[in-house]
Amino acid sequence: MENEPVIVERVYNAPIDKVWSALTNNSEIKQWYFQLEEFKPEIGFKFQFSGGPDDGPQYLHLCEITDIVEGKKLAYTWRYDGYPGNSVVTWELFEQGEKTRLRLTHTGLESFASNGPNFAKTSFNGGWNYFVNDALKNYLEPAK
Repeated sequence: MENEPVIVERVYNAPIDKVWSALTNNSEIKQWYFQLEEFKPEIGFKFQFSGGPDDGPQYLHLCEITDIVEGKKLAYTWRYDGYPGNSVVTWELFEQGEKTRLRLTHTGLESFASNGPNFAKTSFNGGWNYFVNDALKNYLEPAK
């Protein structure tokens, strides 16, 4: 697996504070992302959730917030319980008038290469494209 990160960008027809809230408010996170028991946008906060292919095994994700810039950036480590490897997910927001550009970057995916096909870059690419381009878009821009 090449050492290139997965990067997904999208512009939402929503103000930056609304997008930030969707990324950091657990009651909103549960509506488009994963079912987190608890989430606090604070450096050092640890959270976990299960996820995986719809028709396959579920993996316990272990995450810890490493960087936060209120309203602009959220970064956390992303690893799997019982598997080698560690990566970092970064969400960055850029105000564009009444709209918001989001850039998601997931680095360190090569550290999961030995864990099997469910950990391939294509799986991450598909997952992040779904969350950024479908799930979050539909949450922020509900059909009228």
